[in-house]
Parts: sequence; C-alpha cells; structure tokens
Amino acid sequence: MKFYKYHGLGNDYLVMNPADIGRELTRREIIAICHRNYGIGSDGILWGPGQNKDGSFGLRIFNPDASEAEKSGNGLRIFSRYLWDQALIKTDQSFQISTPGGKVQSKVMEQGKVVNVEMGQVSFDSRIIPVQGPHREVLNETIRVRGQDYQYCAATVGNPHCILLMDSVSEELARTAGPVIETDARFPNRTNVQFMKVLDRNNIQIEIWERGAGYTLASGSSSSAAAAVAHKLGLCDNVIQVHMQGGVLEIIIDTDFGISMTGPVTKTGTGTIDAELFSDFPDFLL
Repeated sequence: MKFYKYHGLGNDYLVMNPADIGRELTRREIIAICHRNYGIGSDGILWGPGQNKDGSFGLRIFNPDASEAEKSGNGLRIFSRYLWDQALIKTDQSFQISTPGGKVQSKVMEQGKVVNVEMGQVSFDSRIIPVQGPHREVLNETIRVRGQDYQYCAATVGNPHCILLMDSVSEELARTAGPVIETDARFPNRTNVQFMKVLDRNNIQIEIWERGAGYTLASGSSSSAAAAVAHKLGLCDNVIQVHMQGGVLEIIIDTDFGISMTGPVTKTGTGTIDAELFSDFPDFLL
C-alpha cells in the first residue's frame, strides 16, 4: 500500500489513492495505519481522488478511529497539494473537490506551499449542525462539563462544531473537557470542539479537540467555525487570523458567512505500508 504524507501546521494526513490499493480499506487497516506507535501515524487518511462525472475530485476522509469525517480544512489543503504534486492541477488553477460535507473550491499557490480553499457557508441552525432541542440558532448557550458551566455556540461548515468562549485556553482543558463535549447527548453525530479566546478584532486563539482524532495542533474547519462564531457575535471583523498550537490560518468571512481559508502545506514523504503491520497489530487497540 503506497502513501503520501503531508502536514498542515502539524495536522498530518496520509493521502492514499484508491487506484493504488484496488479495494476499500477495512476498519482494522485504517486504525492500524493511523496509530502513532504501531502504524505509520497520522491524524487521518485522505482517500482519493475519486472519479466524478462533474469533473470534481472526490475525497473521503477517515479519522484515526475509522469513523468518516464530512470535511476537513487541513485535509482539503493537503489533498489539493497532492493533486498539484501529481500534476493533476496547475498552480493558481481553481478546481472543485467533492466531500461528504459538500463541494469546495480550491487553489494551489506559491508552488504548492500555500493553498486557498473556499470552505462553503457556515450555518448556526440546530437542525443542520445538528443539535438536539427546539429549532434555533445555537448561540450563547450553556453546557456543563465536570461541574463547570461554559458558554458555547454551535456551527457547521459541512461538519459539526461546538465553540466555547473562554478568557484563557490551554491544551490541558482541551484534552480533559474536549472528549466529554464531543460525546455529549445534545450532539447526535458527536462534535468537534474548539476552546476560543478572542485576542482583538482580527485575531483569535483556539485549542482543538477533534471528533474521532483527539487533541489536534491545527484544524481548518475548526478555524472556520470559530472565526465565524467570533464574527457572528460581533467580537471580530470579517478577516481573522486564527492562532493554534501548530500555527496561523487566515479566515475571510463574506456577508453570507461563506468562508475562505488560506494556509500552508508541507510534504513530508512517501512510502509503502507492509502487510506485517496489519498481521501484528494488537487486537486490544481496535
């Protein structure tokens, strides 16, 4: 099995082409490949490109627990860079990628080093995200975690997000409160979680707990959702630098809450996965 490894601000993915494999990956294979100690190690697998009649490049995104993500901002930038490396698209050429979370428009710039993705429109609608309870925009609500009340908003940019407004953020908080919120019953499809501190009108800081992946250094969809919430609440303008452990992404929000995301991609290498990885993978990790 051949793979191509990239990262976007420390959020790393393996791109695997279905044409190279010749079949679907099993749950066991996905978990084993992504494992940091027993496998190759990654925050997920980008499975593509698929063939679409409309000319777009098809992409599926698998989390390390083998669940499937609807959309990933860093994953989309990485996949765009892979398409550029494979000479399937040209520099500064706009092209479409189809994901289970909707279609996006992408463009590779600066000889592959920077990618812009039009992520689509953010919605705060409880039915679309989804969030349990009456139909509403999910803004400035309260969630109780480990005996502490937090103010949160919920949003979707093709995948669900819960954004907590904080005076300070930390990795420790993301690691302890994140998994509790991810699986809270009000989020029937689970949720990604961002702990957000507004720095000024054009800058926010977030710590991220990613659904199906855990603590993450950076996330494009998380940056998009958090920035949209900051703008929706009137705390920030429409051009926002999102600061994460892995680095900074630029988010631009239009009048309809359409999101343009721009950030770097780094290629780290290519390789081949040996079948021994799967035969020796411990069952207790499945």
